[in-house]
Amino acid sequence: MIRLDNISKQNGHQILYIEASATLLRGEKIGLVGPNGSGKTTLFRMITGQEQPDEGQVSVDRGLTIGYFSQDVGEMSGRSAVAETMEGAGPVSAVAAELKELEHALADPDRADEMEQILERYGEVQHRFEELDGYALEGRAREVLAGLSFSQEMMDGDVGNLSGGWKMRVALARILLMRPDVMLLDEPSNHLDIESLIWLEQFLKGFEGALLMTSHDRAFMNRIVNKIVEIDAGTLTSYTGDYEFYEGQRALADKQQQAQFERQQAMLAKEVAFIERFKARASHAAQVQSRVKKLEKIEKVEPPRRRQIIAFDFLPAPRSGEDVASLSHVRKAYGNHVIYEDLDFAIRRRERWCVMGINGAGKSTLLKLVAGATAPDDGSVTIGGSVKMGYFAQHAMDLIDGELTVFQSLEEWFPQAGQGSLRALAGCFGFSGDDVEKRCRVLSGGEKARLVMARMLYDPPNFLVLDEPTNHLDIATKEMLIKALADFEGTMLFVSHDRHFLAALSNRVLELTPEGVHKYGGGYTEYVARTGHEAPGLH
Repeated sequence: MIRLDNISKQNGHQILYIEASATLLRGEKIGLVGPNGSGKTTLFRMITGQEQPDEGQVSVDRGLTIGYFSQDVGEMSGRSAVAETMEGAGPVSAVAAELKELEHALADPDRADEMEQILERYGEVQHRFEELDGYALEGRAREVLAGLSFSQEMMDGDVGNLSGGWKMRVALARILLMRPDVMLLDEPSNHLDIESLIWLEQFLKGFEGALLMTSHDRAFMNRIVNKIVEIDAGTLTSYTGDYEFYEGQRALADKQQQAQFERQQAMLAKEVAFIERFKARASHAAQVQSRVKKLEKIEKVEPPRRRQIIAFDFLPAPRSGEDVASLSHVRKAYGNHVIYEDLDFAIRRRERWCVMGINGAGKSTLLKLVAGATAPDDGSVTIGGSVKMGYFAQHAMDLIDGELTVFQSLEEWFPQAGQGSLRALAGCFGFSGDDVEKRCRVLSGGEKARLVMARMLYDPPNFLVLDEPTNHLDIATKEMLIKALADFEGTMLFVSHDRHFLAALSNRVLELTPEGVHKYGGGYTEYVARTGHEAPGLH
């Protein structure tokens, strides 16, 4: 269906591809992996024809329909979310828009004298809408939007009033409704809550076309893809199997390559030692010459490439008291919308609570109450003795001063710290060398998240309150964070839609439902086993 033949591509000074080849066949579901900046988005753009390779060829079968979801959604306003979603399905959306206008005109008393023409036109447009299977399409559009957690009110409201994250979901819904032959999805799991993520997983599993996607969510990737294409130093390598299988194969290949490299190095050292020893002796001249020639012809084995791995280092935090935080008879409402009524909840030392609940259940509000970022309308929130809190809020990344460099930001936050310790801190969070001189406005979402974490963890807290800490982090950085948090000696309260993160770190679950608050001993894995669902909105 789609073939990449010996493609080479350079962006400025950066070489992305060197004579790389890969294919996407009918029915294949491929996960595209590679470090940030390795050229994943460029690959999508070359397949859709938005960019051309410098050399080589991208071939797409004639008549193939391609749906491409990118992180750049563009402007959306003036239409309902349903109309915007149907727009992806072609001409039917224009007919639907005219039908809506005519319905308004029929109900407008000021246009009574035009009623006959309006009715006639309404009949024609309605007939065309039925021909295009419009009523079924609108039903399908609503189904997809509901799967992505839209309420009826949001579906019918102006898409321009939605936040960036919800506009992303509309853009994704358009591609899903389109049901093209090939879907190219660039990070579709960003901005989705756990319920939407699981719904999308089921949808993509049942999708009969071909799929090429990137995702920072390993559980999501594992359940959908049957092949991995890895971008590594300009080449494309295919692995048949899911992400877990690819990781195993990748580690095995690295191990074999390292062993091969070491064997060759030992052999070369032996040959060089022989040449050095006997090069001055006439009696060994022929042997020395033949060995020199042999060495010149040998194809050198490279050691496996060391992937740059960031290791988060938590300094040991002072011990807190046994009672870390408690909420007593807490009430919290926004206008008429009551989030909590008479809530009692206590957190004790070394507990790691993950908070589950559908959109609007009050997960972030609970974290804000505990962190003191919002006050209860009634009742009390008490933080225990010797508790030192680190709070990672979703909006924390927006508060970074874009004009400062990474290093200047750290200096501003920690004026007492020496240059050496700040450079060491920056290095722990993946800002090495010239990276510390980058202005914050050019940082990616993942880099900003790492900078906020560096700020939070420099002076080690013993109680971490984390609201979606893994948003924007790639799989490797997420793994590092999980490793570091697994060794963290303190207490945690967190919200995350990443099931791997939830399973690895929680030892308690707080479930917020319309019927009330449920507490579960044991972590996320036990919660899934006991309730039979992966999230509260999926009964």
